[in-house]
Amino acid sequence: MAADRVKIFDTTLRDGEQTPGVSFHRAEKVEIARALETMGVDIIEAGFAASSNGDFKAIRAISQVVKKATVCSLARCVAADIEAASQALEAAAQKRIHVFIATSPIHMSAKLRMTPDEVYEAAVRSVTLARNLCDDVEFSLEDATRTDRDFLFRVVEGAIRAGATTINLPDTVGYAAVHEYGQMFLDVLEKVPGADAVTLSAHCHNDLGLGVATSLEGVRCGARQVECTINGLGERAGNAPMEEIVMGLRTRRNYYGCDTNINTRGLYRVSRMIANLSGIEPAPNKPVVGANAFQHQSGIHQHGILASRETYEVMKPEDLGIPQQSLALGKLSGSHALADRAHQLGYTLEGEALHNAFTRFKELADRKKEITDADVLAILREQRLTPEGSFRLFAFQIFTGNKMTSTATVTVEKDGETKTRAAWGVGPVEACFNAVDAITDMPCSLESYNIKAVTEGQDALGEVTVRVRHGGETMLGRGVSTDVLEASCLAYLNAVNRLIAHQETDEISEVQS
Repeated sequence: MAADRVKIFDTTLRDGEQTPGVSFHRAEKVEIARALETMGVDIIEAGFAASSNGDFKAIRAISQVVKKATVCSLARCVAADIEAASQALEAAAQKRIHVFIATSPIHMSAKLRMTPDEVYEAAVRSVTLARNLCDDVEFSLEDATRTDRDFLFRVVEGAIRAGATTINLPDTVGYAAVHEYGQMFLDVLEKVPGADAVTLSAHCHNDLGLGVATSLEGVRCGARQVECTINGLGERAGNAPMEEIVMGLRTRRNYYGCDTNINTRGLYRVSRMIANLSGIEPAPNKPVVGANAFQHQSGIHQHGILASRETYEVMKPEDLGIPQQSLALGKLSGSHALADRAHQLGYTLEGEALHNAFTRFKELADRKKEITDADVLAILREQRLTPEGSFRLFAFQIFTGNKMTSTATVTVEKDGETKTRAAWGVGPVEACFNAVDAITDMPCSLESYNIKAVTEGQDALGEVTVRVRHGGETMLGRGVSTDVLEASCLAYLNAVNRLIAHQETDEISEVQS
């Protein structure tokens, strides 16, 4: 018997970007959207067009390049929002307007300050407007799981009559028990005329750790669309992670009777991409794509795995695109070996990008005896965030001590020319950052600074991640080195380069438009 197909609605670029500290810029959003489309995602929620000029432009840019997947924009039940969404989606081959309004008593009274009748009228009026602008309209009842059930039936019926083609019943604050969430879908299918003629959608948050469980229960009870994010990015404790939902349906296809259109071999690659661009690394014990997901330490488990992997693994790592055996890398390795390893780890290296990454690889190989996949990933993360034509660190010298003012002299190179500046600071890291500010003439405030050892041992690679702010823009930067001060300087310079590149892109876009 053929399995029903569940549509995957990815909201990494909208709901996922609401993760504290996460901000994707336009070129990154386009790259992510392309990767999602290649992997087989059905609907890509590209942003919230009315929320900012940046979101509007990002949705428009994604609409111009994505051809197979449906591109979606969120909109409140406000005419201006819906019209902005329609305008941003004009170039999309397949488009969807996603209209929402809160329907729970606490949201209606405390946030919206509207009566239930006013909410109902706004929902019907807005879906009608959206349907006049777009054939594909989704309607969401925000905080559906805390909504009075009879009122929920009334609003869903009104939205369907007004032309909604998808009805989303979100567990906005992760409140629902698993059985409760599934029962809501069964009740809607039983009580609401026309509910069986539209697509019902599950959208679950992970506040109580049940996001995946409730999403899968929604599917079991009739939902044929699931809204999720890569790596579970999202507000507070995040959204239900796509990779866990997809593999849950795939692994237990005999139970749910459903599958998706996702090419699961792309899951690891896209997970790594989102980790790199967001600066948020999945926990080692995260299901499916965590570093420990296929590690076995117990002797009993190891014995079972050696006998048959199915004893302790319900998925195959190769089915997720997780690289297995690889050639050893060292100081004698060539650029082709690095490019091959990068491809296995989810990166495409060619041209100048390969040249720059290989240069960093050789520098590291001169300092380390063995280069691990973790080392290669750290180099690739750093290089991935470095725009072409950037300032590059040439040399630095720092004088510091416990009873002296730290000073740093930094030399950078750009377009064949070098520039040197010296500065002081409260500690060697700040002194180094101040010298970079003087060189680039772009003073930034440091919002966060994190350092971690990529591998173990005295020659461990240190990876520094910074977030810096200049004006209204925040940018992530990464640097890696066996010297933590050098890694710090590289990370800060990386962030500043990306700010400069982002400003130049915006200026070009303004001129063209």
